[in-house]
Amino acid sequence: MIDMINIISKELSLQEWQVSNALELRSEGGTIPFIARYRKERTGTLDENQLRDLFDRADYLKELEDRKQTILKSIEEQGKLTDELKAKIENCLSKTELEDLYLPYKPKRRTRATIAREKGLEPLAEFIKDHNSGDSGYIDLIAEAAKYISEEKGVETAEDAIKGASDIVAEEISEDADLRAWIRNYIFREGVVYSWIKDEHPEGSTKYEMYREFEAPVKRIVSHNMLALRRGEKEDILGFDIKFDIDEVLGYIEYKKCFASQEEVVNFFRSAIKDCFARLIKHSILGEIRNDRKEFADLESIDVFEKNLRQALLSAPAGMKPTMGIDPGFRTGCKIAIIDSTGKFIEYETIYPTGSDYQKMNAEETVKDMIIRHDIGLIGIGNGTAGRETDKFVSDIIAKMKTKPVKVLVNEAGASVYSASKTANEEFPDLDVSIRGAISIARRLQDPLAELVKIDPKSIGVGQYQHDVDQKLLKKKLEETVESCVNYVGVDLNTASKELLIHVSGLSKTIAKNIVLWRDENGAFKNRKQLMKVPKFGPKAFELSAGFLRIREGENMLDNTAVHPESYHIVENFATDLQVKPEQLAKMPELLKKINIKNYISDTIGEPTLLDIISELEKPGRDPRDEFKYAEFMEGINAISDLKIGMELEGVVTNITNFGAFVDIGVHQDGLVHISEIANTFVKDPAKFLNVGQIVKVLVLNVDEKLKRINLSIKQAKGNNPKQKK
Repeated sequence: MIDMINIISKELSLQEWQVSNALELRSEGGTIPFIARYRKERTGTLDENQLRDLFDRADYLKELEDRKQTILKSIEEQGKLTDELKAKIENCLSKTELEDLYLPYKPKRRTRATIAREKGLEPLAEFIKDHNSGDSGYIDLIAEAAKYISEEKGVETAEDAIKGASDIVAEEISEDADLRAWIRNYIFREGVVYSWIKDEHPEGSTKYEMYREFEAPVKRIVSHNMLALRRGEKEDILGFDIKFDIDEVLGYIEYKKCFASQEEVVNFFRSAIKDCFARLIKHSILGEIRNDRKEFADLESIDVFEKNLRQALLSAPAGMKPTMGIDPGFRTGCKIAIIDSTGKFIEYETIYPTGSDYQKMNAEETVKDMIIRHDIGLIGIGNGTAGRETDKFVSDIIAKMKTKPVKVLVNEAGASVYSASKTANEEFPDLDVSIRGAISIARRLQDPLAELVKIDPKSIGVGQYQHDVDQKLLKKKLEETVESCVNYVGVDLNTASKELLIHVSGLSKTIAKNIVLWRDENGAFKNRKQLMKVPKFGPKAFELSAGFLRIREGENMLDNTAVHPESYHIVENFATDLQVKPEQLAKMPELLKKINIKNYISDTIGEPTLLDIISELEKPGRDPRDEFKYAEFMEGINAISDLKIGMELEGVVTNITNFGAFVDIGVHQDGLVHISEIANTFVKDPAKFLNVGQIVKVLVLNVDEKLKRINLSIKQAKGNNPKQKK
């Protein structure tokens, strides 16, 4: 059996004690955010990414070990388990390698080889293999094969017998693990992926035109190309395959498997090898390589999605102020929703700013009245259909007012998904879906994270081929990203929805629901200790979640920080030694500089935790997200038809892919900044230069109104030259 801890420590360049302690903490129920934040001494300050890699590898090795036991038991029951084979299986570190080792012993359906064995031809195959050497002497292959002619068994001629023996030898060659590994590696190294568009699709008629005569080395094909090829193949528009030097492969197999000098035996093996490769190896190996490249593409695409989702979730909040959300529309009008400074829905109206003169006048009066009555500080306008027209309408109203709310065009991707969801129906059972959309737009302006967690991440509009990748893996990775973001920011215990609370470390759906119910029945939480009064909320849930739950203006200042209750005594010790009250530490940061943390180190509390505590006391209740900024779209540029080549515009990065970035410039169709147009330097990874939500200036390079394609440049726009992020 493999030493899992030793293997992981070497692969991830970690100390064995770090791996062992991390796995132990997980087995005790610890979550990744909790372990990374509050058990730094136990893990040697491993961060969330390191912990996820560690746990993913541990899970893989555990699955591998379970599969090994199944395989060993199967081979042993067949009476074919040798010490050498057992050692190979036990030391194997790859699922592919393991299945190669098991292949000769795996129960099979009836094959040509099994049929040949049923006809009694295995002794003939063994006889030929025994004479597969240069000094084995001459044999009369036809005469030997003639001994196996049997009308009863269906062997009518010597040639039939030789063909059956060849089937047996071919299958045995195909099951050689080392040989399969060499062929797989050779095709991976030297193979070329090529594609073609099917004849029924004339040139220029599909979105896959670049794949009409596409070629790329197997080992270097990029993820978006691989996923596009598979999608095009699935849609029956294009086909793709892998080409390589077959003679090189056949020559290698012959070199490894044919040692005879007699021409008849050599020809027998050459025929068996050719049949073996064409019938039993080629398609399975090519399938494995296609799957390998698909898995690679999935991982890369999911990684891009994770990064974009993290940036979208951690977008700067505009703040908890009374907010007006507007879901624009032409024929059905604009739905206006008002929410207060806690995100609570107040009222709604429908206006028609693009209708008749009377409707426009009425719409203006309605908006003005709602802004004044509710002391609106923020206005969020959805960026979909009629978004720019509504934006212009509201701008004209604000221009005439003394107190001017901040107006922002909000990316409404996913708002309609939320509006029709079970969550929205539970929140607002009596409201129309369009009103729910306006509420969602307003709330995502106030606090993007709190609102976006209610939406399936795949609907937020920041993915790359998200519907083509492994959906199970995608779901797992995106859930991890949401969990990470929620716990990084922290959650206001007295305003958080149950949809937000379920992502907090240690909280189940039941506990999240019970927290909201307890809050509704008993009023706001005054301190973290009250969590223990919530049904089903036990000591373990408190340990894992308390540090991530904030109470603004509670009884204890520390309840509004990331300091865990288990460490409150340390802050009290700081205060005692400095002869002040604990709450004064946060008001007098100069005192914190006098603390010698070495005086507070113990067996369980080390320097990392003490530094975290001091950092929290320096800025209690701080939000780690960036300061809120918003783009100013150019007046009069409302549709793709308004764009001209050479225009310079301001926009917002909405999505980042491996081949570039998409930017919203206010015309209902995002433009593409190709990777080559991002910066005046080589760009390998656009995500190292740009963030989702970043405001950028762009130059319009090309506009195809028919295909709705806009090409933009960041590096050619004045004042722009993005630098690589450190």
